[in-house]
Amino acid sequence: MKRWLRFWCVVALIASGAAVRAAESLRIVPIVHDGQVLVSVEVTGLDTEEVRETISSGLRTTFTYDVQLRMIVPVWVDRTIATAVIAVSDQYDNLTRRHTLSRTIDGRVEETAVTEDETAARQWLTALTRVPLCNTSKLDPNRDYYVRISARERPRGVSLFGWITTITGQAKFTFIP
Repeated sequence: MKRWLRFWCVVALIASGAAVRAAESLRIVPIVHDGQVLVSVEVTGLDTEEVRETISSGLRTTFTYDVQLRMIVPVWVDRTIATAVIAVSDQYDNLTRRHTLSRTIDGRVEETAVTEDETAARQWLTALTRVPLCNTSKLDPNRDYYVRISARERPRGVSLFGWITTITGQAKFTFIP
């Protein structure tokens, strides 16, 4: 009897962790402009009390976005055209009350900023605007493609055993030159 009770308690805890993470989502907008595929992303639902506490503690908080541009291939495995790993970080300094923000793409520092505005720091972590992914010369005309993005946070959220800490989404488009 006690084993079944323990089992159902564990199942309830896992389910509650899944319900908390289900509120999070990705809004992905692929754009073809000036010979490049650009991607904009917005994560909703990550503005939680735990994230705010982690940032205000001074612990570096990083959101990592794994981006893949894939071509849809009927009756075969979809072909990966381009990939990128985008990491955005916030390091809050309790003494100066400033957020030091950085954005890296594939390990290269692309942009840094310093701000005292907490809203701007949250926006920095949860939104990417027009990030170049690849040249359109790599794309075949009139083919279907999709951008798949997985987002995860460090330090890990408060979910059970570190499970369910990745949010994944995708957006399809047809390349018409």
